[in-house]
Order: sequence, then C-alpha cells, then structure tokens
Amino acid sequence: MAKKKKKKKAAASKPHKKIRFTIGFKLITILSVLIATSLFGIIFLATYLFRADYELRIKENNHEVARAISLRVRDEFTAVVRQAGYLASVMENGKDREDERRLIKEQTFTGAGASIFVGLASKDGDTLSTDYWALNEAFAGLNDVVKDDFFNAIINDKGALLKAFDGETVVCNASYNFKVPVIGIGVPYRSRAGSSASSILIIYVPMAPFLESVKSTGITKSMIVNGSGDVLAHHDTSLVLARTNLVNLPIIAAMLKSGAGNGLLRYRDTGGDYYLGAFYKTGFGDTGIVSTAPESKAYQALYRIRWRNILITLIVLNLGILIVYLFSKTLTRPIRRLVDATRQIEDGNFNVDIRRTGSDEIGDLTDSFVRMGAGLSEREKIKDAFGRFVNKEVAEKVIRGELKLGGERVTVPVFFSDIRSFTAISEKLEPEEVVEFLNEYLTRMVKCVNDTGGIVDKFIGDAIMAIWGTPVSSGNDTERAVSCALMMRAVLMKFNEGRGSAKKPVIQIGCGINTGPVIAGQIGSQERMEYTVIGDTVNLASRIESLNKPFGTDILVSEDSFRLVEGIFNAEPMQKIMVKGKSLPQQIYAVLGRKDDPSAPKSLTALRRMLGIRAVSQKNLDPNQKEEKYEIIED
Repeated sequence: MAKKKKKKKAAASKPHKKIRFTIGFKLITILSVLIATSLFGIIFLATYLFRADYELRIKENNHEVARAISLRVRDEFTAVVRQAGYLASVMENGKDREDERRLIKEQTFTGAGASIFVGLASKDGDTLSTDYWALNEAFAGLNDVVKDDFFNAIINDKGALLKAFDGETVVCNASYNFKVPVIGIGVPYRSRAGSSASSILIIYVPMAPFLESVKSTGITKSMIVNGSGDVLAHHDTSLVLARTNLVNLPIIAAMLKSGAGNGLLRYRDTGGDYYLGAFYKTGFGDTGIVSTAPESKAYQALYRIRWRNILITLIVLNLGILIVYLFSKTLTRPIRRLVDATRQIEDGNFNVDIRRTGSDEIGDLTDSFVRMGAGLSEREKIKDAFGRFVNKEVAEKVIRGELKLGGERVTVPVFFSDIRSFTAISEKLEPEEVVEFLNEYLTRMVKCVNDTGGIVDKFIGDAIMAIWGTPVSSGNDTERAVSCALMMRAVLMKFNEGRGSAKKPVIQIGCGINTGPVIAGQIGSQERMEYTVIGDTVNLASRIESLNKPFGTDILVSEDSFRLVEGIFNAEPMQKIMVKGKSLPQQIYAVLGRKDDPSAPKSLTALRRMLGIRAVSQKNLDPNQKEEKYEIIED
C-alpha cells in the first residue's frame, strides 16, 4: 500500500514530459514521408498536366461539335429561304401561274424542313404590310393555329423584322406566339439602291429539325442563339417556349463580342459550376452554335484514375511501413526494454528487473540500470522521509546540497491563517477529536497552498504560515497567495456543509497576506536547521491576519500586496491601522474575489452574508491595551 502511494506521489510531482519518438517510429515516418511525397507528388503533377491537356481536348471536341452543328443549321436555314423564295416569286405572278404556285407551295410546306408560313412584306414608315402570303394548312390544323396567329406574330416581331429592310438577315424565336417551338426568319427580298430592301421575305418554320441538330450527345450540350442572346433551339424545350435570353451567360456574351467566327472558353455559370465551352457562328444572320460540357463530368474519368493511383500509393505505403516496422523491431527491442526500465524509475519503481540481452554495449547499459535503480531506491526513501517534515522542493535542494546555513534577501508574500474561536471549539472536544478535526482541516488547507505553488512554512497550533516565491518563484507570487486564500474560502464553505453540531461546529478562519522583503533560508544550527523566512514583513502579515475578527472579514491584505494584484482582484479598503513599530498608518484591504469571477460577492456586506460573519463593533477595541499590536484609526 505504501509502495502504491509512493508511486502516485512520484507521478503527481513529475514534470511535463515532451513528446518523444522511437527509432522505429522515426524510420517508419522518414520512409513514409519519402514514399508519400514521391508518389503523391507524381500523381498530382500528372493530374495537373493531364487536366490541362484534357481541358484543351474537351474544348476542341466541343468546338468540332459546334462547327458540325453550325454547318447543318446553316444548310437548313439556306434551304428554307431558298424554297420560300421560289414560292414568293410564284405568288407575285398571280393567277397565270396558279398550277406552278400550287406545286411550289406543296414542295415548300412538305418534308422535314417544311415552312409553315411564307409572306412577302413591304413597309410604309414603321408599318409592315404583308402583300402576299401562304399558309401550311396541315400544320395549322394539327396545332390549332389560324392565319391571324401569323399576322399577330409579324406584328409582335416587327421590331426585329424591320431590320431586314436594312439588308440584315433576322432570326428570332417566335414560339411564344404559337405555344409550339417556331423560328421566325426575315430576309431582304427586293433590293433598292444601296443596301436597303423594298420588300422582305418573312418565313416561319417549325423548330423540329433544329432541335434535332442540337440533340444532346454525351456530356456535351448544344444550343442555337441569335445576336440578342435569345435561345432559338435547346435540348430543354421549356427554355425555347419561354423565349429565354442568355445574353449574360459568359460564353454567349463572348460569342456576341467576338469578331472571330468561333472560340473556346472555360467559364462559371450563375450557380457557381464551371463549364468548358465552344461557340461557332453559322454565317446565317447573327445566329451561332454554343456547345458546352460541365467540368465536373468532363473530368470524372481523370479523377477516377487519380483516386485509383492514390489507392495504389496507400497500399505501397502500408507495405513499406510493415516492412520497416518488422525490421525496426529487431533493432529497437533491447532499447525499448531500457526505455521501459527508465519509465519505471521515473514512476518511483526503482527495483527494476531487466535481464541482459547480449554481450554488447546495451548489455552493459542494462547492468548499469539495475545498479542505478538500487541506489535511487535508497535515496528516495531518505527523501520521502525527509519530505514529510519540510517542503519537497526544499528537501530536494538540501539533498543536493544547494541550501546552506544562512539565507538570502528576497521579496515574497507571507500568509497567515487561523481558526476563529479555536480554543472554545477544542474545549468541547476530546483531545483525539481535536487531532482528528485538525488533521482533516489542515489537509484541505495545505492542498490549497500546494495547488497554488506555495510552501507551508510551519503549523502554529491551528494556524498556518505559508510563503510563495522562495526557494523558487512561479511568477506573480502575490496573486498566487491571494488565490490560495480564495481557494481556502471555497474549500471551507464546502467543508462546513452538514456541520453545525457541538461535535462538528461550523468553522470560520481569517487570512492575512503581506508582501515585502524577508530573509529566506536555513535558520538554526549545524545539528538542527529549519527553512523559514524572518523579517518585519512576517510580523505585519501575522498582525493583519488577527484583524479579520474585529473587521468582520476573512481575507485581509496589506497595501504593498494589494498594489501587486489590484487589477486582478476586487477589494474594499478598510480603516487604516497603526502597527507597533511602524511610524506611518497602514492601509489594509478586504478581498472580495477575482474580477473575472461573476459569482464573487460585490460588496463587504454580501461577503459577510455569504460566510455568515457578524462584524464585531470596532468601538469595543481598546487601542491602549499593552497586549495589542495594532490601533484602528477612525476615518
């Protein structure tokens, strides 16, 4: 049992260990990094290079698709205009060519690319007048269309059709006029002097052959658009019927601005997806073909190859790790035994039992470890026994011979605590009960000192004297001392829960802290020494502690201490006191709590209410008593 406690104590006082790596781990890591860096570097470099080449190939494929469609569409438009022109010339000749007109009309309105309306129009100002016209009656009957629908379409498309009088070829989406996909065409027919026309040919043609031309092929999607960005034909018919305008789509905007007849482009749509596209102008009016492929789908094959290569790399990497691991075990097994023995010694188990594994240097080192463990075991027994009577850090310095008789001048916080009315409490208890009560109380209080890095200098009955900052300082030692007092307050409140009987009375304590210069060191003789601090700072700390009772407080600090922690703790100034041996009045402060603790009391009244302290009237104190070490000065 004692051995287990010793192990726990040694482990608790062990300093924070840095991360250490075994030889086997280093070998595995180095090889893994080399393999992973090489293979992954090759994979991602190849992916980058292949991607650039792949992107170019996809763009070129889209370009070829767009070019092929544009040639087909241009031929379709040209054939429609040519056939409609024949019909228009016959209509102009009147009844003398009725039979020929009937034949040409039949040829114009039948077949895959048949028109559904042909008309010759002239203008008077901004007014269009359809002089001659012919209607595909079969189409009209099947689609519930009448001749007025075409004349209304001409009126609705007048703005575009009037451009044909300026010598332009006009193509527009007229689907919204008929509720079926229809393309409207306007071309000059009779020319005037210059580039203007006296009459134009108006043609409405079903979109079926054009929709067939842009039919989806794999991941590549194509569409026909005009110079205004209107969709004339698209694999999604709903876009055609809605007369969707895509002039803001980057590739269409690029086509409309381009002086060349074709181009390649990588762009991002409004949804944030990237596309690889190409455009090709048909040469018929201002129409063009746009063919695109989503980048995510275009690179699927490439990404599959990349992930397959990554999987192969991981397999090779794991095989390499396994091989190096098996090899490293033959090298590191003896060293690991020694490392385990070292850790046992660090944990307080000095009786290590490891066997020599060979006649080499590691075998000699094993024997040295065993002998060293035996020597450390004896030393630890001495230190453990010595540490029960003095602080562990002091004990270690004494064992190392770093503390000699005498001391050094240091500035440290000195702490005193005392149980209120301890004499009255002990009178009601048996001696054994007093000892048991004190041990239980002091165990909790000493833990607070140790947890904040302090040293218990001595016990004076029920009182505790502690110091911080010597023999080793941990930073703001005064802050640690005040934090210890607040920790004692919280621990004592927990300790008092369930108490209140004659055998278990509620405990109240007072704490006093003063920071100043002291002489710290080994005081005594060569035969009997004690590590402590002496000086006027110690005396003032003791006297400050005794003021808690008349002031109705539990933690008081001197002005020198408060200046060091003013920004950390909330405190209320008390009445100044005259201390014996001091020529000037001393200002002391009652500590309420940490500034960053929302649960700390905000006033002295709240503190007294929380702790159940009733302030003693300061008028009952006689400053002229010879026994008193202080005098309260009225404000």
